[in-house]
Amino acid sequence: MLRLLFVGDSMTIGSAGEHTWRHRMWQHLRASYGGPFQIVGPRETLYDKAADAPVSHEYAPGVEPAFPRRHLAGWGEGWLHMAPLIGETVREHRADLLLVSLGLIDLGFYTDAEQTAANVRTFVAQARAANPRVALAVLPVIPNVRARTDSSFAAEVDRFNELLAKTLTDLDTDRSPLLLASVPESYDIDHDTYDGTHPNASGEHKLAGAFAEALHQAWGVGGPYSG
Repeated sequence: MLRLLFVGDSMTIGSAGEHTWRHRMWQHLRASYGGPFQIVGPRETLYDKAADAPVSHEYAPGVEPAFPRRHLAGWGEGWLHMAPLIGETVREHRADLLLVSLGLIDLGFYTDAEQTAANVRTFVAQARAANPRVALAVLPVIPNVRARTDSSFAAEVDRFNELLAKTLTDLDTDRSPLLLASVPESYDIDHDTYDGTHPNASGEHKLAGAFAEALHQAWGVGGPYSG
């Protein structure tokens, strides 16, 4: 049984009325993964913008009732916030594959590229302490609308993504493999987000596709993403 945990920020938790890329990824694995799998995690809600809190259960129309809502994602949370939580979460939910999309919040509000990369190392260490065979697929930070107008922030994002690639390469082992997914080449914040940061329907598919293609090509998990 493959136990998969989504870890992320606002792009991953999603907000009320959305499908989320988590749902798109679950649909993909249900159609292409050749064995049993389970989505695990301690949280289930979406972010409610009106309440300014993660209290919504209202996914978009068409999201199947069977979709497992579980995750470890939070609006305004990053590597800094998830590193102290990941060990207990992996241990309690017996997660063995983590799909991680973090970093934008860290760089935007809390830590520079080097500090954020250090938190990545802490995150990996804590996850491995809970499950020495845990595998991680990690998406680089996707520049958002701020990077378009703030050159120093854009440079920090680029620097972190370089450090992230190096960190994952340095820490990668046969026992606990680490995989860097690729930002979708066609990802366009004007067309794939609704506000310059958060994915709309096409963006959700592209984020799910980035993880799906990485898992398929590197580890033979699932198949090519069909959307």
